[in-house]
Amino acid sequence: MTRWRQHAARGTYSALLALLKPVYVARLWWRGRAEPLYRHAIPERLGRYHGAPSEGWLWLHAVSLGETRAAAALIDALRARDPSLRLLLTHGTATGREAGAALLREGDRQAWLPYDTPGVVRRFFAQFRPALGVLMETEVWPNLLLAARTHGVPMVLANARLSEKSARKGERLASVLRPAVETIALALAQTDDDAARLRTAGVGRVQVCGNLKFDLSADAALVERGRTWRAALARPVLLLAVSREGEEAQLLAAWARRPADALRPLLVVVPRHPQRFDEVANQLRAAGLRVARRSAWGDTPPAEALAADAWLGDSMREMSLYYGLAQVALLGGSFAPLGGQNLIEAAACGCPVVMGPHTFNFAEAAELAAAAGAALRVPDLEAGLAAGLSLLADPAALREAGQRSLAFAAAHRGAAARMAQAIDALRRPAATTSA
Repeated sequence: MTRWRQHAARGTYSALLALLKPVYVARLWWRGRAEPLYRHAIPERLGRYHGAPSEGWLWLHAVSLGETRAAAALIDALRARDPSLRLLLTHGTATGREAGAALLREGDRQAWLPYDTPGVVRRFFAQFRPALGVLMETEVWPNLLLAARTHGVPMVLANARLSEKSARKGERLASVLRPAVETIALALAQTDDDAARLRTAGVGRVQVCGNLKFDLSADAALVERGRTWRAALARPVLLLAVSREGEEAQLLAAWARRPADALRPLLVVVPRHPQRFDEVANQLRAAGLRVARRSAWGDTPPAEALAADAWLGDSMREMSLYYGLAQVALLGGSFAPLGGQNLIEAAACGCPVVMGPHTFNFAEAAELAAAAGAALRVPDLEAGLAAGLSLLADPAALREAGQRSLAFAAAHRGAAARMAQAIDALRRPAATTSA
């Protein structure tokens, strides 16, 4: 691949993004109807930041809620090594920024990730002058990474993963992506397979550290509240966790086909995207279910909620509560070709998982969970519902699956400390050598 071809491809990419900038801003404003935080500080996304330029930051980018939650474990480990750390935390989504606010300490800063055009990213680096940048999981932005190299900012890809599907897509866009990928100073991969694909994609230095999400502790208070609610319900609870569009309809169709004498647990549905809460509530009611919405009460569900057929989990940052409430979880995103959601939090809460065929976003974690008896794989949601009901009807098997889930989560911790050590070696080589 010639340098001319790479230069032309990046020029085309940048020109296209520049043309789409008004559409990008309009989309942010549109999304702000349902999630007002999208309308907050839009100039930041275009490289317009308030305050005087500053320097010395450890910059960490966590695009959305899942990456931000994983970043929490890494940030804690980095601060344990260096309590004076100054954190610049950037995001791309409203849920990520909202969750990230809780991770800030005095002297830290939070901002939106800049739009990936050359002028915008130059303004970002001129404003913040970070000492080192950390991108969580899969965030590869060509102009951002090339600008980091120009400004002398080493870049780390932390908790890095690269599925076969994403690797094939990257090969098709190699003329744009490869020059950027080659600037990454270090990739801290989740698995050996991820590491191999990252090397093939062009990352020069890769270290396998495991998955940060194993280091996340379940919120004990929320788990206990969920279990208290389950006791008040006095019936089994089945959860569709972090569901994606189309999965709720599949589950409700299977729900309607159950035999008349089948177990009838409380069905709890937690959609992944807040903007779909009303849509999913309407689907549940259209299926003839009496529906209670979590947002309608505080610490204690009222009598009408306890008598409902289904609950809609329309709250944020309460997945530990829902996993504590449920005895079995159907894993959202795995029953459609979307790669699945993170099942590690469910395991940490002692909630066994039934997952569909599509778990490529968390391939190793899914396989390890299945091997440990913390998860069961099925071909579709109808089979998932049958498996979940079967497990709910067998208290001994349910108890054993819960114990295996906890053991599985505990067995794979330690990635945060390994990644913090590797990042610190880049950020403070002299201090790390003398430590």
